[in-house]
Formats: sequence, C-alpha cells, structure tokens
Amino acid sequence: MEPRRDDALVDLVDVLLGDGVVLQADVVISVADVPLVGLKLRAALAGMEAMAEHGMFVEWDERIRKRAIEREESERSGTRELDADADDGPRPELDG
Repeated sequence: MEPRRDDALVDLVDVLLGDGVVLQADVVISVADVPLVGLKLRAALAGMEAMAEHGMFVEWDERIRKRAIEREESERSGTRELDADADDGPRPELDG
C-alpha cells in the first residue's frame, strides 16, 4: 500500500506538535571578506504541551488560561444578572 500525501502531512504536523523541532542558524554577512553583520537565530516550533514540558512559555500560558477563566466567570455572572432581572416580573411604568 502506497502512502498518500495527506497521511504524510498529518504525520509531519503530528511530530511537529508532539515532539517539536528547533532550528538554529549562525549567519555572518561580509563584504570583501570583512564581516559586517552577525546573526544568531534560533526558533522552536512545537505544540503548547511540548513547549511547557521543556519550560517554554509556561508563564504566558498560565496568564492566558487565567484570563480565559476570568472571562468565562464574568460572562456567567453577567448572564445570571440578566436572568435575575427577567424574573422580577412586570415593572410599573413611570408617569412623566
């Protein structure tokens, strides 16, 4: 059975998110054999779970999760307040 292209892409994404990959490059830009600019590049690509296992983005992840929980709680309390107002029954109109 020959592998399909879709399966290979799915496997690649699965490995990238699960295990991750680190790309590292050192680049020196020179003119006439005179080094002018040096670049040291490093990039990590992985799923958040793999990043957290390696101690990366832990504080950021916790901060984002805390904000999401606070937002959900405030939306729930806002919904409860609207439900409580609706249960008050008809309100008398003010003569003006």
